[in-house]
Amino acid sequence: MKKNILTAILFTLVTTVIFRLIYPLAVTGMAQLLFHDRANGQLIEKEGKLVGSRIIGQAFTGPGYFHPRPSSAGTGYDPMARGGSNLAPTNKNLIERVKADVQKLQAENPNTPIPADMVTTSGSGLDPDISPESAEFQIARVAHSRNMNQEDLRVLIQKHTKGRDLGFLGEPRVNVLELNLELDSLRNGH
Repeated sequence: MKKNILTAILFTLVTTVIFRLIYPLAVTGMAQLLFHDRANGQLIEKEGKLVGSRIIGQAFTGPGYFHPRPSSAGTGYDPMARGGSNLAPTNKNLIERVKADVQKLQAENPNTPIPADMVTTSGSGLDPDISPESAEFQIARVAHSRNMNQEDLRVLIQKHTKGRDLGFLGEPRVNVLELNLELDSLRNGH
């Protein structure tokens, strides 16, 4: 009996050290060596200042910026409160929010179909990407606000459009942060 208890305690200690210390350190070390940028959150710096992450959306509300999908993560794009709203399609709060977003977007771009991702949140609430159709929908507003040619914006969107992964996974998408950063660099002449 004593031998079984001692074996169980020793086994618990050994497996704890292996799976709570050695294994996580080994995986983290390999990730840092092999995928350094991804392991650190794909952070974007501009002029030595951290401006965001390629994989976490952030709010852009000014008329001269492309706007991301709505977020239900905390007060919006809060990585500590990530997650969808979990509201049913018949939920009154969801219906009212979507109606308000639709009215605002129709005023911005009348008689133009509104892409679904302009009024729906992602499952995480942190989606950094919009569809190319959502970017196209916003061209008139951004061009007017920045006094730019709409065709120049279309070229910029095309440049930032990523296709399906491996040619068949996911949907084409545009990273809002990267697109807006390039817009700002054009304005600043960099």
